[in-house]
Formats: sequence, structure tokens, C-alpha cells
Amino acid sequence: MNHDSYDNAYISGILNEVKTVAIVGASANDVRPSFFVTKYLIDKGYTVFPVNPGQAGKEILGRPVYAKLADIPEPIDMVDVFRPSAAVPGIVEEVLALDPLPKVVWTQLTIRHDEAAARAEAAGIKVVMNRCPKIEYARLSGEISWNGVNSRVISSKKPLLRQGFQSFGIRQR
Repeated sequence: MNHDSYDNAYISGILNEVKTVAIVGASANDVRPSFFVTKYLIDKGYTVFPVNPGQAGKEILGRPVYAKLADIPEPIDMVDVFRPSAAVPGIVEEVLALDPLPKVVWTQLTIRHDEAAARAEAAGIKVVMNRCPKIEYARLSGEISWNGVNSRVISSKKPLLRQGFQSFGIRQR
């Protein structure tokens, strides 16, 4: 797959399909991007599992924090990575050891590792790199345009109400 550009349908399909998200590198510091993304996804109705060995056993936003992916007590649909690119191969190895396998590995802005992505894709896992699910959700749902940002999405369709705080969901094509 070409990871330089993603079709809106690919991204919206992922964001509509997943229900559980593990955030590797989640922070308890409320000014860190991983904290805000965790809060946003919780508010949109996703079940979020923070993963951070330094915070394991504590809570972030009322959710228990796990030391590693294998510690999470239920299947994960998506793994969102807030770690440096060099850490991605090890995280993909953790992902590939899970049963069942997650549907998606998503790496945050500036995080990319093509070899690890190819390994995940070979196992049937969708991959998104160098993107933020919070930004993509806001862009595809039209929320980002509330702040005057061009979402590059034009639609006359009425958004469908979805579970979560101020959530109109991702537009279906």
C-alpha cells in the first residue's frame, strides 16, 4: 500500500469499524498530544486502553493503564502508536503476538516505519502512518471545519448521530 496518501474511504472505514483502541505511549500529562487524543477518542465513544509501562497500574482519564499490549484483557481493534519510529518494529512484534490480531496499526504524526508496516500488512492488518486519528475523525466528520480549517471534504449529507460527546460520526460514502 502507498503510505504517502490515503483515500478518505480507507480512513473513514477504519474509524467507523474499530471500537477498541490501545494507545501505546499514552501520557498522564494533560498537555501531551497523547493525553488529548485519548480523551477525544473516549469522548467519541471508543473504548480506549492506555499503554505505558511507567504508568502501569495507575489510571489515565479513568482508564486503567497497561504495561504492554498483551496485558489488555480484551481484543483490540486498533493500536495507536505515540512512540518514535525506531520503536515501531518492536510494537508490531507485540501486535503480531496478540490473539486475535488487531485490525489496524496506526502511527501518529511524524511516525513511520515502512518495514514494520509491511510486516503488519503481510499478517492482514491495515496500517496508517503519519496521521492522527483525532484529526482524521474531526476532518471526516466535519468538526474540524467548525474551527475554520479546510477539511477537504464537501458533503450535503446530514451527519449521522453517533455515540459520544458532540459526535456526529464519520460521513459514510
